[in-house]
Amino acid sequence: MPATADPAPGLTRFTVPGPGRAPWLWLAVALSLPSLVPLLSAFAALARPDPATLDHLLTHVLPLVGRNTAWLLLGVGVASAALGTVLAALVALCDFPGRRVFAWLLVLPLVFPGYVLATVFIELFDYAGPVGTLLRELGAPELPFRSRAGLIAVLTCALYPYVYLVAREAFASQGSRALEVARSLGMSPLRAFVSTSLPLARPWVAGGTLLVLMETLADFGTVAAFNYDTFTTAIYKAWFALFSPDTALQIAAVMLVFVIALVVIEAALRRRQSFATVGHVESTRLRLGRYAWLASGLCALVVTIAFAVPAARLLWNAVRHLAELDARYVESVTNALGLATVAAALTAAAAFVIAMAARNRPGLASTAVTRLATLGYGLPGALLAVGLYVPVARFSTWLANETGMDAMWQGGLALLLVGYGIRFLAVAHAPVAGGLLRIRPGLVDASRSLGVTGPRQLRHVQWPLLRGSFAAAGLLVFVDVMKEMPITLMMRPFGWDTLATRVFELTNEGEWARAALPSLAIVLAGLVPVMLLTRRRQDAP
Repeated sequence: MPATADPAPGLTRFTVPGPGRAPWLWLAVALSLPSLVPLLSAFAALARPDPATLDHLLTHVLPLVGRNTAWLLLGVGVASAALGTVLAALVALCDFPGRRVFAWLLVLPLVFPGYVLATVFIELFDYAGPVGTLLRELGAPELPFRSRAGLIAVLTCALYPYVYLVAREAFASQGSRALEVARSLGMSPLRAFVSTSLPLARPWVAGGTLLVLMETLADFGTVAAFNYDTFTTAIYKAWFALFSPDTALQIAAVMLVFVIALVVIEAALRRRQSFATVGHVESTRLRLGRYAWLASGLCALVVTIAFAVPAARLLWNAVRHLAELDARYVESVTNALGLATVAAALTAAAAFVIAMAARNRPGLASTAVTRLATLGYGLPGALLAVGLYVPVARFSTWLANETGMDAMWQGGLALLLVGYGIRFLAVAHAPVAGGLLRIRPGLVDASRSLGVTGPRQLRHVQWPLLRGSFAAAGLLVFVDVMKEMPITLMMRPFGWDTLATRVFELTNEGEWARAALPSLAIVLAGLVPVMLLTRRRQDAP
């Protein structure tokens, strides 16, 4: 068996001669190609514009949704970056009462999809809601909650943990030594933080903020609940209200420009994340003195608004409407669980193929295939749904007309599962690829030298070491599919409900309190991975 020397001296890596590794790469290529379909279909729509439709878009639709989307990105991005960074700095660098408890409590708002928080807060602040009623009884002016400011507040509550988590890791890796040095030079605590800790953590804060921006751009359920027109709602309305797939695709193409810009910025920032840390050395935390309880109060206020109040109100409304647990609700739960389970298994398996191709055939080809396969996570669900469904439907119709073959599969669950796979393959790929990296090549080569190859090697050597990674990948995809709204709403078979589509239908009818039952089920599903995440981080400084 030939050996190939690694770049590192003293290490030797054994490779398989011949074409034994080629099937993994070809399978990976086949699995990555569907990611191109929505991209190509969106840009192809720009090549065949209808003059009247294009004039309508340029005059009435694109200026409005472009302006609304830009303001929303600016508001949510700034608010999430500021809130997440401040909370992360307090928890990682300062000492105040309840710090260790708040360190994991501040992550809990991740269990709420934005559209679930929207249903809770709109129901609370609506004209007939408890807050609206109380304000009228007190003679106070009504709060204009269903506005851009209210939408920014809700999305900030749902998304600030993305910035908080990455910024907290950045600050914790520095320790407080940099602050101590700055303080010894006579700087105030605030000036020391701005001059030392914040610049070191800036690339990570920017990365978390860009993730927030991508989630904001992709959001559909929250903006639909607030009747706030963005690219995602414009795509939905063009398809289901105007019955114009080409118009939906053209809006999706314009939206894709925003996505590409964010992806390019994120990649550039990732390349710049090369700051050296001070070292993860335990040192005395910054004591806040009389401001310590103010820090505790700020953390408690955020947890109360972003988690405690929504959770309590959601549970209260769910208990009030327990009588609505009818056959349709049970069917929605069954559909959601079954769909999420199948999607999780298939996506984890596809992620394994992609990761094996990159491991066995490292090089430019496998890197390009991996980038293409995981590109879908950056595509908003509405864009992906219309970009995937329309060309497949047209091809199926053409095939039926030419050959007489039944084209009913075009609106079935198979295409919906493909959409989930494109969207969430990146989510599954990270833990699976990480698990493969922990398997030493020598172990695989040793089993091969003993005659254990092919499926037997996967089953007896690699699978026992990858079960944890597969479980993590499957769990993450399961939760994301349970929460996913636009792909399910736009690509599901007619009359086929899940919990997310049930929430959309109820909120679309103004039944905010009745949406609590399916919303609570979605939140409970999302609670498991968040609790696992906080358990892993609870010993972090």
